Amino acid sequence: MYAEKERTLEARYGAYDIVVAGGGIAGAAAALAAARAGKKVLLLERMYGLGGLATLGLVTIYLPLCDGCGRQVSFGIVEELLKLSIVHGAEAEYPDTWLENKQEHGMQRYRVRYNAQVFAVLLEKVLTEAGVEILYGTSLCSVIREENRVEALVVENKDGRSAIPAKGFVDATGDADIFYLAGHPTANYGKGNDLGAWFYETVNGDLKLHMLNLSKENPENKRISGLDAMEISRTQLHSHAYTLNTFLENGGVSDAHSLSTMTSIPQLRMTRRLVGAYTLDESEDHASFEDSIGMICDWRKRGPIFEVPFGTLWHPDLVNVAAAGRCISVTDPMWDISRVIPPCAVTGQAAGLALAMSDDLTKLNVSDLQEQLKKDGVKLHLSEIL
Repeated sequence: MYAEKERTLEARYGAYDIVVAGGGIAGAAAALAAARAGKKVLLLERMYGLGGLATLGLVTIYLPLCDGCGRQVSFGIVEELLKLSIVHGAEAEYPDTWLENKQEHGMQRYRVRYNAQVFAVLLEKVLTEAGVEILYGTSLCSVIREENRVEALVVENKDGRSAIPAKGFVDATGDADIFYLAGHPTANYGKGNDLGAWFYETVNGDLKLHMLNLSKENPENKRISGLDAMEISRTQLHSHAYTLNTFLENGGVSDAHSLSTMTSIPQLRMTRRLVGAYTLDESEDHASFEDSIGMICDWRKRGPIFEVPFGTLWHPDLVNVAAAGRCISVTDPMWDISRVIPPCAVTGQAAGLALAMSDDLTKLNVSDLQEQLKKDGVKLHLSEIL
């Protein structure tokens, strides 16, 4: 055991209204919503690009915004980002009828496949133009908590270790790190994660996306928690090796054959989440919630629609922190539905706007939040689309 020397931390970057931890889709949506509400926002990201799994992880499928039966379910920033991802063209699954606002959609789902690198840079552009400050290469280490508030995040980067104070915080880490480090109850995903090895290969000018599942391709590669550094590292080493071997099966490197890009972060889906004021379950398909902040669908099948209650984003034990994305409060069966891009954007927008309206969520009038979400184009209840 070693004792770290006690130190005084400098608030090196000044004070912000809202600090968003995590630059994936959820964090980007939260930062954008808060900045548009007139707040001074800092977005922290440990990598050097935005989008998380959607870009750095090469999960380049913007999953459906519809129920698969012709009804659009998710609205607001989630739709804005879908259109942003293909503003310079789509890789596949371009939803012409949806984008042109035609009435007849048949059984086509509102989804696209986009270019990861283009989307990542476009996210930067939209956020910085909205006034969001982005701090890359920055890892969250701990939090400074006073009673039921988080006062500052403790981070490390090339400047060393420092504190970043703010009035409110969005936990878009994917692992509920702010809540966990603040000592608030969290829950781990019971089944663990399959780890993917997605990569792009170019053959004679044609770009192909390979979507490998290591657990299926190699049964010896067990599911992992995603919360153990050595476990993640070993699995990622295996992912790299498997990617290369699969690529080389089609030949070596040449002008006509290249390994175009591979994941730069592990493809972890479900790890740790908030235990919130409310926990949403898969059985609550078509259930109505008075405090709904938006709706999401089931990307795996047609039909289900879920209203997302505000209670899944926070808990009164921490009044100035809201969760967004894959670490909101849901049961294990619901987690696979709520972890993907559209729910991340829906919950991110609500979390960022909520903290922009109040840095004490116990005092927030949820009807005021809902009214502003409606003004921003979000539809909240089943009655608005059925």
